[in-house]
Amino acid sequence: MPVHYIALLAAIIAETIGTSALQASQQFTRLWPSVLVVVSYAVAFYLLSIALRTMPVGVVYAIWSGLGIVLIALAGFLVFGQKLDLAAIIGLGLIIAGVVVLHVFSKTTPH
Repeated sequence: MPVHYIALLAAIIAETIGTSALQASQQFTRLWPSVLVVVSYAVAFYLLSIALRTMPVGVVYAIWSGLGIVLIALAGFLVFGQKLDLAAIIGLGLIIAGVVVLHVFSKTTPH
């Protein structure tokens, strides 16, 4: 797998950790989850910048935000007990389909 995709995947994971920690920080009132938010987002943006060396910003952001949304929804469901109704599941499936279409069929994504 090319370095820019590894960096992008790692950025998505770091952002997901940071956003999950944001929920756990209880609006920055708990120290260690708050520290994790700041560190995770710093790592995510650094890794995102590595992906941007090779990939166009629109494509990187679409993949980053789309997969981030899906992972955060999954973390909310598994970790925080948040419910997903059928419409949410269908919407998340469409986001995944959009990322796949962008990656597989777009000539703007380097392989």
